[in-house]
Amino acid sequence: MTQLRPDMFEEAAVRLDGVSLRYDSSEEILSGIDLVLKPGSFSFLTGASGAGKSSLLKLLYLAQPPTRGEVSLFGRPTGRLTRDQLSALRRRVGVVFQEFRLLTHLTAYENVALPLRVMGRKESQYRRDVEELLTWVGLGERLHKRPETLSGGEQQRVAIARAVVTQPNLLIADEPTGNVDPDMGARLMRLFFELNKRLGTTVIIATHDLGLIRQIDAPVFRLANGMLVQESGEKTPAARRRTDPLKAMP
Repeated sequence: MTQLRPDMFEEAAVRLDGVSLRYDSSEEILSGIDLVLKPGSFSFLTGASGAGKSSLLKLLYLAQPPTRGEVSLFGRPTGRLTRDQLSALRRRVGVVFQEFRLLTHLTAYENVALPLRVMGRKESQYRRDVEELLTWVGLGERLHKRPETLSGGEQQRVAIARAVVTQPNLLIADEPTGNVDPDMGARLMRLFFELNKRLGTTVIIATHDLGLIRQIDAPVFRLANGMLVQESGEKTPAARRRTDPLKAMP
């Protein structure tokens, strides 16, 4: 894997300034949210069901514009960007959706390889990487199976592999360990930490799993009543490397 670059730390990976969101004429789901995620940071987003976590994540991966305020990615305010400019930013973001969004006519291998194909990569360039990644998440013998033949947990692992295969600058994960057993959950968390530690990928994970949050030394943002509160102080990448959570994971 490549090493961290000095220019990765010049601009906030994510910045929300006074962001609010409402759908149609409903009450605001999110209200006056300010958030800064530094490049190379690792953090959690939590809150009760219906608190707006998925809505906030949609703002972060540019699937939904805010009603008020400004969303910036990698130092670029997104409110007035063209469709092509927004697409270019999205290509730097990996997303693990709660509902997986796998293409049913493609195999596990083909689903994971799809973002690389879209980027114009030749199969000879990525075949080994895709196979190794699927093996890492425990699907080495299920490469050529279609989603309908996979369990919910296996589909989730395919979705995670697809999100990280491009080594994105920003990884957004919505309940990524919700359908897997604790051992596989720890293995997937190790994958996220590897991306964060080795490549400097900014990672934010939405989860209800308070046990998982307590095991990991990372800042926690909580949504309640449409407001966002940081519950713990942010550690610098250097400080996290000293604690090295990877050593505690299988």
